[in-house]
Parts: sequence; C-alpha cells; structure tokens
Amino acid sequence: MGKYLLVANQTLGGEHLIEEVRRRAAAGPSAFYVVVPNTRAVDAARASGAPLAPAAVMSGSSEDEDHRATLIAQSRLHQALNRLRAEGLDARGDLGDPEPLTAIGDALALEQFDEIIISTLPIGISRWLGMDLPSRAERRFKLPVTTVTAHP
Repeated sequence: MGKYLLVANQTLGGEHLIEEVRRRAAAGPSAFYVVVPNTRAVDAARASGAPLAPAAVMSGSSEDEDHRATLIAQSRLHQALNRLRAEGLDARGDLGDPEPLTAIGDALALEQFDEIIISTLPIGISRWLGMDLPSRAERRFKLPVTTVTAHP
C-alpha cells in the first residue's frame, strides 16, 4: 500500500491537489495523511498576498487572529478529509507545527510514508516556495517530494 503525506494549508481541497491524490489512488491501494501547518494569522495573510496593516507587520498577529487562523485551518482539514473519504480514500490528518518543515518531520516521526506531496500557492505568492520547502524536505527526509501548485 502506498502511504502519502500531504502538506497543505490555504490550497487544501483545491482541485490541483485532489487530482494528484486521485492519480496515486488509481495506481493501487493508498493511504493519505494530511498535515496542515497551523500558520499564524500574519503569515497566512502574507502568503495570500493580502495587504497588511503596518501595525500587523510590526507586532505580528494577535491571539484572537491566531485563534481564527487555527479555526480556519481546522475547517480546511475537516472539509478536505471529508472530501477524500467521500471518494473512498483512506484519509486521516491533523494540524501541525506552524513551520512546515517541522510539521513534516513531526508526522514522519510518528509514521513512515513513501512520498511527500506539498501543495502550494503560486510562485511569487507562496512563502513555502520562497523558502524552497520542497527541496529542503527532500534533502532532509530522503523521500520523494512532489510539489503541486494551485492556479489562481
């Protein structure tokens, strides 16, 4: 059975990622574990390209904003798991560390996977592509990494 670690947040549930998952499932029995890095509100706003107020940039996000960001991430995770399961797929998941590389490492410490699939925003918007997350994950964890990019 192929075991896949899906890493996504704002792009979770997008058709680009669902198509990638379907390809893996079509190849044979598969299990998917979704990890959603629990990104702070100010980081999520930066990644989305939304304008930031100067005070938000200087002070970071408030506890209320971070709590709302967590609720949004939980909702995305819940919706994505329901969608994957509705397609008959074995899917589980959880929120992870705000830093995606740490979130990946934490998931790999609990379970072995055959591949990491990272879903990102487009280049120029994606903080994950800007930090070269796919290459860094491949080097650190010695697993194949597939990057799927959402289309605006």
